[in-house]
Amino acid sequence: MERIESFKVNHLVLEPGLYVSRRDRKEGVCVTTFDLRITAPNKEPVIDMPALHTIEHLGATFLRNSAEKENIVYFGPMGCRTGCYLLVFGEKTSEEIYPLVMEMCEFILNFEGDIPGAAPEQCGNWSEQSLPMAKYYIRKYKKALEENKNFVYLP
Repeated sequence: MERIESFKVNHLVLEPGLYVSRRDRKEGVCVTTFDLRITAPNKEPVIDMPALHTIEHLGATFLRNSAEKENIVYFGPMGCRTGCYLLVFGEKTSEEIYPLVMEMCEFILNFEGDIPGAAPEQCGNWSEQSLPMAKYYIRKYKKALEENKNFVYLP
């Protein structure tokens, strides 16, 4: 079998950033997948599940209510727990999506109250949430994006 593209990325040198992971085209439609790499793989601990779950709920809520909501296909966690994937319609670049991701970070950092969708009838694991830890990881991620603007995978 062919090795999939995401396994070709050198995770030993990957740093927190906002990367174009892939672009898929079918019948004239392009979907761009972004790798929102929140922690450095194999160097830092992975994101704990309650925090990652909260980032997913708040990030998806923000994105699906943003001015770009018509272009949002999906937002959710990576299985390795080092970040999230954001899928959008269109051939977008990291530079183009950066302002939206920064707005999402601000939304999460400023969020107070009940986590959207964190109720038993709305989520299969509704009680596993941590707003304080979600804010910790997003604060760290936002700072990394502001300082480094890692937008291109290294070889």
